[in-house]
Amino acid sequence: MKVKVSRKAIFNAAHRLHRPDWDEAKNDAVFGKCNNPRFHGHNYELIVSITGEIDQETGFVMDLKVLKDLIKEHVEEALDHKNLNKDVPEFKNLNPTAENIAVVIWNKLRPHIAEAKDLEVVLYETPRNFVTYSG
Repeated sequence: MKVKVSRKAIFNAAHRLHRPDWDEAKNDAVFGKCNNPRFHGHNYELIVSITGEIDQETGFVMDLKVLKDLIKEHVEEALDHKNLNKDVPEFKNLNPTAENIAVVIWNKLRPHIAEAKDLEVVLYETPRNFVTYSG
């Protein structure tokens, strides 16, 4: 029997959606206000879910305290109160869209989750806009 457990976290970060290989007109047409050269920020809401078998000894799919600590160390410390474009190495050559942020978070967490367990990242950029990545 597989069960999904989840942990929610919040972080704040600034970014600019921009491609340096495009001229300003194309960047404005595609990214609109999100292309602001002075950047803009979001209060991101993150839900990390682990799906797997329940351990018969502990009754856990995964100890949520362990998951909380992994999110704090590998996600919050790396992204919270940062300018994603300037302060986070993964976005040096990667546009920090919600889609790309979710994939980066998944990649940061995957090595720390048992292979037999599935990992899913849901990232809310706004209360109405969110992405889901499962690898």
